[in-house]
Amino acid sequence: MRKLESQDARYVVDPHSITKAEKSDEAAFRGIIGQKRALHALEVGLQVPGRGFNVYVSGPPGIGKMTSVRSYLERIAEQRPTPSDLCFVHNHKEPYEPKAIMLPAGCGNEFRKAMQNIQNFIEEDVSRIFESDEYRTQRESAIEELKGRGQGVQEEIKQKAHEKGFVLQQTLMGMALVPLKDGERLSDEGLQQLPEEEREEINRRQQELQQEIQDIQRKYRRINRAAKEKVEKLDREIVKNRLTGPVDDLKEQYQGNEKVAEYLNAMINDVVENIDTLKNLSQQKQQNASAQELQQAEMLKQQFFRKYDVNVAVDNQGLDGAPVVQEINPNYNNLVGRIEKEMQMGAVSTDYTLIRAGALLRANGGFLVLAIEDVLRSVYSWDGLKRALRSEEVRIEELQEQLGLMSIKTLRPESVPLEVKVILVGRPIFYHLLHTYDEDFQELFRIKADFDTEMDAGEQNFKHFVSFLSALAEKENLKPLQNTALAKVVEHALRMAGHKHKLSTEFGTISDLLRESSFWAAKENASEITHRHVRRALDEKTYRSNLVKEKINEFIANGSILIDTTATAVAQVNGLSVVELGDFAFGRPNRITATAGPGRDGVVDIEREAKLGGPVHNKGVMILTGFLSNTFARQELLTISARVVFEQSYQGVEGDSASSTELYALLSALSQIPLTQGIAVTGSVNQHGRVQAVGGINQKVEGFYEVCKIGGLTGQQGVLIPDGNVQNLMLREDVVEAIDKGSFNLWSVSSISEGIEVLTGEPAGELQADGTFPAGTLFRKVADTLQAYRQGLKEWQGDLSAGNR
Repeated sequence: MRKLESQDARYVVDPHSITKAEKSDEAAFRGIIGQKRALHALEVGLQVPGRGFNVYVSGPPGIGKMTSVRSYLERIAEQRPTPSDLCFVHNHKEPYEPKAIMLPAGCGNEFRKAMQNIQNFIEEDVSRIFESDEYRTQRESAIEELKGRGQGVQEEIKQKAHEKGFVLQQTLMGMALVPLKDGERLSDEGLQQLPEEEREEINRRQQELQQEIQDIQRKYRRINRAAKEKVEKLDREIVKNRLTGPVDDLKEQYQGNEKVAEYLNAMINDVVENIDTLKNLSQQKQQNASAQELQQAEMLKQQFFRKYDVNVAVDNQGLDGAPVVQEINPNYNNLVGRIEKEMQMGAVSTDYTLIRAGALLRANGGFLVLAIEDVLRSVYSWDGLKRALRSEEVRIEELQEQLGLMSIKTLRPESVPLEVKVILVGRPIFYHLLHTYDEDFQELFRIKADFDTEMDAGEQNFKHFVSFLSALAEKENLKPLQNTALAKVVEHALRMAGHKHKLSTEFGTISDLLRESSFWAAKENASEITHRHVRRALDEKTYRSNLVKEKINEFIANGSILIDTTATAVAQVNGLSVVELGDFAFGRPNRITATAGPGRDGVVDIEREAKLGGPVHNKGVMILTGFLSNTFARQELLTISARVVFEQSYQGVEGDSASSTELYALLSALSQIPLTQGIAVTGSVNQHGRVQAVGGINQKVEGFYEVCKIGGLTGQQGVLIPDGNVQNLMLREDVVEAIDKGSFNLWSVSSISEGIEVLTGEPAGELQADGTFPAGTLFRKVADTLQAYRQGLKEWQGDLSAGNR
């Protein structure tokens, strides 16, 4: 046992130890501070190629995982090549299956502009060909010969008809044969008046003539068809020749890209196949059309040329290195991509220009950062992500089609090869659940990067921590930090970590402390943040959260909750517990009492019997029986019926940090030696009487200190803590000051023997060779009491047996 000094109660950072170089190292702001294990895992995951080496960054919220990972990735990405642009173009063979074209970074918009220029060339240059005199001359020259042959065929038909005694007459049903009689046309009435033999002869000649005319008409149609084909061939050759030049220039620009060449060839063929549309557009320009006709013509033009547009779905122009994409709303459409719709003439329609890339495609060739909780919360996002990583490609489809609910025809864009590193960020519980229940997760996320909540407060980490604080203040335009303020923030980080030699990595909370400190400095019109502003920010945060704590202290002050801090009492001691209310925790004393008598029940926990004790608390009480047996009943049965309880406890009790306290109360009950009520106790115990470290040590000490202040500090009060918790002490300055003045005390113990001596002022006693404790010691009195219990129980059993006889 040793009584602790004020320097043991808190590690104080010397403001003069902080150098200017440490404050100005802005590079630390972009790095991962104090996470050596996580950094190594990230390096492995990002460097190992192949499917499956994606990374899950695991750690509790509030330690800056997302920000740190993104900053690290941005530095790595600068050294990686910039990936290609992604374009979607019209598929002239299968319009519902748009083609995907990959182009070097920055070339996507260039290709789109080049295709726009070609559209303008088609509209302004190619369309005007059909308006030119040169075109009309070539066209008339091409069909002049065929036209003459067609007129000859018509004359031949007329000649044949005249020879057979007929004349051709144009009717609504086409050309008709009218018989002649003496050079005059016969009417239907005149024909009926002719003798039957003559009518039959006319009919016979008419049928012969019709057969000959049909043969001649077929010849005429072949001539007309040949004329039309000749004109169409002329049109195709002219258009193709006009387009070949600019298209060949574009092919040369993207030489080696087979998809570009294939698309440009298909575009030329499509333009050639739609020459009639170009002619119509040209004719409508020449006509004096109405406003409605002009509007229809404009819609027709837009519809015609839209299929030659280029949809640049991913544009990496201006990107220096690989992309780092963080999708904050990873629903299915934002993650995989979507096909948008638009209203046209009251109907919903879509085409390839409305395809939008998701985060996977925007991050292709780089890194995608996702919060696992957001992915799992969004319907089908997790399935879509796994499907893309398994197949190493992204296919943009309607979600309804994925579910088998789509009944209308829609686009099915060509899938895009995927090469991306996905970094999932989340709590450890999600990693364990997915690793256990999702087989795909094990195959796709083979690297785990564990972020710790604390880091060693060594020289390097200390330097980076101070640099982070200074860089944050500069980045967010906060007030500059004096060295005293930096020292105070570092001390608070040590307290948050609960260790003199560990710094907390909860950078979110620390950043909030800096922002609030800057606020209070601004309120005072101070030019810099000092230790006073940091202290006020901490006090203000405590004040906003400590209503429950103040109420409990009020109940103690008015006697509603019974806590004695000055007297002595048998089988009664003040234990310490921690109450956690969200982000605020405080310590409070609990009166613990014990009773003992002969029997065979052992140590009974009243909390357990009342179903208020948690499993760990129950275990701690059971250990007390083990200690008593090991210390006082190695050769004989332990004959005791004892009860321990948290007085005025009306809620569940969990944890074993009060097990040593309960044992002190029980030893006092057995020895009938009073315990000092001004000394509170915390610490767990094992069966051999070793006092073990517990959590929340600072809150417990401070909680009892405040209760002692209510009744007045006497200089005899204090807290008994495990020796293993001395390294965790980072008490408030007012408590440290009280210890320094001697008005409050701390003792550290490593065994129950040491602790009971502090609480009673009596020697505990050591076990002698004969198995007994020295006379006059506390343990001797306990042993004598237990022996009396055994003897009394034997006598009672003897009397009971005699009575039965």
